[in-house]
Amino acid sequence: MSNFRPQFSFSFLSLAWGAAGALFVVYIGLIAVIMSYAAFTVEFSQSVKNNEATVALLESKYLALVAGVTNTDYRAEGYAPPIAKIFVPAKSVTALR
Repeated sequence: MSNFRPQFSFSFLSLAWGAAGALFVVYIGLIAVIMSYAAFTVEFSQSVKNNEATVALLESKYLALVAGVTNTDYRAEGYAPPIAKIFVPAKSVTALR
């Protein structure tokens, strides 16, 4: 039976250079992840500002329309006040009742 041992020619210096190279690649990868996260955060912040501006514009239009309806004189428009106010009971249309 032969006494076979594999001979590895690894030295501490080559192992240290390999570890340093691997850590450098991981470092560059982490920097790329952080930069993309920052870019997505800025993009999301800008889209939130754009959506807030759109909502503000729609809200101002809505309030202008509501003000126009509120200030309407319905008698001048031809409407008459109701003669009687009655409650009309109906069956519930929801599944919970």
